[in-house]
Amino acid sequence: MTLSASAESFDADVAIVGAGPVGTLLAILLGQRGKRVTLIERWSQHYALPRAVTYDHEIARIFATLGIDSENDPAISYHDELYYWKNKDRENLQIVDWQSQSASGWRVRYWFNQPMMEKRLLAIAATLPNITLLRGWQGIGLEQDAQGVNLSLQRNPEEAGPNGDSRTLRAKFVAGTDGANSFVREALGIENEDKGYFFDWLILDMIPHFDYVASRGDEPAQWQLCDPKRPTTIVPGGPGPVAGGPARRRWEFMVLPGENPHELQKPDRAWELLQPWGLTPENAELERSAVYRFQARWAKEWNKGRCLIGGDAAHLMPPFAGEGMCAGVRDAVAMAWRLNGILEGKFGLDVLDSYTSERIEHAKHYINFSQELGQIICIADEAAAAERDAKMIAGLAASAGKPVPTDICQLGKGAWCDESAHAGELSVQGVVEAAGKQGRFDQVVGQGWVLLGHGVDPAAALTEAQRHQLAALEGVSVELSAQAATGGAVDVEGTIGDWFTRIGARYVLIRPDFYVALTADTPEALQTRFAKVMRRLHLAEQPAMAAE
Repeated sequence: MTLSASAESFDADVAIVGAGPVGTLLAILLGQRGKRVTLIERWSQHYALPRAVTYDHEIARIFATLGIDSENDPAISYHDELYYWKNKDRENLQIVDWQSQSASGWRVRYWFNQPMMEKRLLAIAATLPNITLLRGWQGIGLEQDAQGVNLSLQRNPEEAGPNGDSRTLRAKFVAGTDGANSFVREALGIENEDKGYFFDWLILDMIPHFDYVASRGDEPAQWQLCDPKRPTTIVPGGPGPVAGGPARRRWEFMVLPGENPHELQKPDRAWELLQPWGLTPENAELERSAVYRFQARWAKEWNKGRCLIGGDAAHLMPPFAGEGMCAGVRDAVAMAWRLNGILEGKFGLDVLDSYTSERIEHAKHYINFSQELGQIICIADEAAAAERDAKMIAGLAASAGKPVPTDICQLGKGAWCDESAHAGELSVQGVVEAAGKQGRFDQVVGQGWVLLGHGVDPAAALTEAQRHQLAALEGVSVELSAQAATGGAVDVEGTIGDWFTRIGARYVLIRPDFYVALTADTPEALQTRFAKVMRRLHLAEQPAMAAE
C-alpha cells in the first residue's frame, strides 16, 4: 500500500539534504526497505578530515543492524578504562564509567574516525540501487503541498562544474540533515531555542608515529584536565590511517579570554600547545587544527508538514558528554521508522509529530547535561577553580571514588504509553538463543516491533484484532524463557529476565528504534496499553477500540 499519488509523479520518496553520517544512515534505513531516496551533498568530494570521534552503546547497537561490529572492526576502537576529570595537580575530581558493558549489550563508549565511518556508510548506501547520491548540489528553494515537496537545487558555485546549473526534485518527503547552518531549517522558518552558551575551543587532531598511551605511563587514555590556566580535553581519535599502527589522538584546548582564535589555530601555535604532551613535528602529524564554538541550542520544531530536520540542523551541544553525533544517529533512526511506515501505508502523517515531541526532549537532556559539564570544565579563574576542586574532591571521597554511571534518558511524550513503568526508555539487550542461533538479541531475533513475554506467550495475551495489528506492523512476538522452548528464545545469560524482574513486567513491546513502547504485568494491562500505542501511531487502518 502506498500514498495516493502515483510513484511516477515523484523523483523520490524521500530527498535528504546533507550526506554526513546522519543523512547517509537515514538513506540506508529507507533504502533497505525499498524506498527511492535522493541524497544531496553540497560538496563534490568527500570531506577527509576528522570531526566526531566517539559514540556510545546505543549507536553501536544501531550500527550492528548494518553489520558494523564495534567490538571487532579495525576502524573502531575502545579502551577498557574509566573517564577521569583531574585538576591542575592531577587529583581526581570525578570519574565517569566509560568502562562497563551497557544495558544495550555493548560497551559504554567507542572511538572512531568520522571520514572512515562515513566512507563505510556511503559504501553500504552504494549497494542499494534505489539510493541516488547527488554531489556538488545545494538547496535553494523548498515548497510543499498536501502530496509532496518541490526541492529546488543549484550546483554549488564553490565546486567544479558549470555554475548556475539548477534542477527541481519532487519528493514525497524532505529531510534536512544539512548541519548547523541548515538550508532546510531556514526554508521552513523554524527558529532555534538558544541557551546563550558560547565557548571557543581549539581542536587538534593528531596522528602520533608511536603508541602515545603506552608512552605516558599512568596517564589515562581518556580524560579532562580542569586546569584554569588552560582547560584541556585529551581523548582517543579512533584508529590510525595504517591498520594495526599507532592510533589517532585528539586534544581540545579552551581559547582563553583575550586570545585570538585565528592565531591560536595556526600550526606553529598548535605545536607549542602540544609540546608539554610530548608531540613534535618529528614524531607526529597534525591532521587538523580548527577552532570550534561550542554551543547549546535546539530547533523549536523538528517536523513541519512533509519536511523534517535532524542532526546538527536540529541541535547543537558542547562535546563534553560525547553525545553530539549520537543524538543525530538517533534522529535518523527515529525518522526512518516513521517515514517507512507512512510510505508503506501503515501510519498516518500525524505520526511525524511524535518525532518532534520525543526527540526534542531527549536531545535537550543531553544538551543540558553537556552544558553542566562544560560549566565545571570551562573555569579559567583560579579562585573559582579552587572552590570547584574542593567541592568535587569531597564529593568523590564521600562516594568512595565510585564512578558515575551513564544515565537513563527517557523520550519526550509520543508513540509510547506513558502509563507504563520504564516505557520511553531504551530496552535492555542480552544474549539469547533461538532457532539454533546464539548471539545478541537484535542479531538473533531481529529489529522491528517486538512483543516480548517473560515466561509467557505474549501473542496469546492480545486480542485477535491486536494480533492483526502487530502483524500489519510486521511485528513478532517472542516468549523469553530460561530454558529451551519451542518457538521462543532462551535468555542465555539471564540479562533480559533480570530486567523484566527489575521493572515488574511480564510483557514488553519494543519499537524499531529499540525504545520501549509499553510494559505490562497482566494481559488486561497489555491489551489496554497496546491499544493506546496503536492509536498514537495513527495507524492507517484500525479496528474498533474502546476510547482512551
